[in-house]
This record gives sequence, structure tokens and C-alpha cells, in this order.
Amino acid sequence: MSADQTQLAFDWNCRILSDNGCGFPAPGLHSFLFKPLFTVGGYEFNKVMLLALVTTLLIIGFFWVAFGQAKVVPGKLQMVGEAGYDFVRRNIVYETLGKREGEKYVPLMVSLFFFIWIMNVWSVIPLAQFPVSSVIAFPMVLAGLVWVLWVSVTFKRHGFVGGLKNITGYDKSLGAVLPLVMVIEFLSNLFVRPFTHAVRLFANMFAGHLMLVMFTVASWYLMNSYMIPAAGVSFVMTIVMILFELFVQAVQAYVFVLLACSYLQGALAEHH
Repeated sequence: MSADQTQLAFDWNCRILSDNGCGFPAPGLHSFLFKPLFTVGGYEFNKVMLLALVTTLLIIGFFWVAFGQAKVVPGKLQMVGEAGYDFVRRNIVYETLGKREGEKYVPLMVSLFFFIWIMNVWSVIPLAQFPVSSVIAFPMVLAGLVWVLWVSVTFKRHGFVGGLKNITGYDKSLGAVLPLVMVIEFLSNLFVRPFTHAVRLFANMFAGHLMLVMFTVASWYLMNSYMIPAAGVSFVMTIVMILFELFVQAVQAYVFVLLACSYLQGALAEHH
């Protein structure tokens, strides 16, 4: 837990079997609250906002250095950048949209993937120790961006009437149930889809951070002469959760971008 979190949630004197009267400081919503660090132009910036800003600068800086003076025989940094870029392009965008349709969306999808991934990775970085994506405002904005792109591509490709048919799943062969299907598809695509797109990322990062905080605090709380074995088990679980989170963080970035491409594939598909 970070310093500003401990001020809100954790007393370092709390230990099991201690005589100070405090119990186990269980993590909760307070683990996601941060005090403002500084103010710029009347706007307060806390730790989460600062991590999001640093994430943006890191990604821009990395790709700027990696490709700013690209060479035919790449250096180490350019090789890493090319590998990451090519992974998203070939394994997500091309696989979903195809090379011809997907090429123009590659820069956006690469940006989304690395932005989400790095925001997630902060969870296991010392001193940072917080996944930015566990604050729902960030997944909501990214899902909203994808939603706006999907809607605009749908109407641009099919026109107004064709776009409505695409969004509502119009298919005259459905017969009497067609009106019901159209209402369900309309609500699902325009309202439920962006919500679930955002919540899937948010919920995984939120739950993962709670688990990490719980086992980390438990390791300290159980640390006394009688409970050292239990503290050791909790510490091992902390390491296991960190390794598991590293996997989940990458998977969630992959899934978010894969779904974005899937939505675009539906927008580009010919309506029958």
C-alpha cells in the first residue's frame, strides 16, 4: 500500500494478538482513495491521474525513441517496439478485421493495447502499486472512444437506414419476433455493449488490487512470534497473486482490444 493510502486505511501498529485494540485492517473502497498531490490551473491531481499521465508519456517516449530514426537493421529498442506493434497488428487486428480493412485501425489499437497494459502494470510496480484501470472512469472513457468509432463507422459504411439495420440486427426472416429482436439488439449494442466493455476491464483490475492489498496487509498483520508461519503463507500468496496479476494485466489489455476490433468487424460487415 502507498503512503497516502495507509493514512486513510492502515495503522502499522495493528498486529494480531496485540494489546492496542485494533483488528485486521481489511481493504475496501478506501484502498482506492487518494489525496491530491498538487494543483495545476485550479485542477487537483492525485496519484491515479499522475500515473495515467506518466503512462501516456512513457508510451509516446518509447515509440518516439524506437521509431524516430528507424533503421533497416533495427537496434534493440526498435526490435522490441516492432515486436509489440507487430503482435497487435497481426494477432489482433489482422485476425479480426483482415489486412485490407484493418490496416488503418492498427495505430489506434496498438495505442489502446499498450496504454491499458501499462496502466494495469502499475499495480505491481514498487511505490506506484496501483492499477489505474481499477478506477472506472478510465475504462469508461476508452470504451466510449471505441463506441463512438463503432457507431460512426457503422453509419459511414451502411448509410443511415443500413446503419440502423446493422445496429438493430434487422433480419426479415425472423418473422413475428423481429420487433422484439430489434429492440433487444438496439439496447444491447448502444447501451449494454459499452458498459460491459468498460466493466470487464475495471472489475478485473479492481478485484486483483483488492486481493493484492489483502494478502500484503495480512502478511504484516500476522507477523509476530506466534503467527510467523501464517504470515509466511500469506506472503507466498502475495507473490503468487503478483505473478497471476502480471498475466491478467496483459490478458485484459488483449481482450479489450480484441473486443474493439470485433465491434468494428461487425460495423464493416455487409448487412444481409
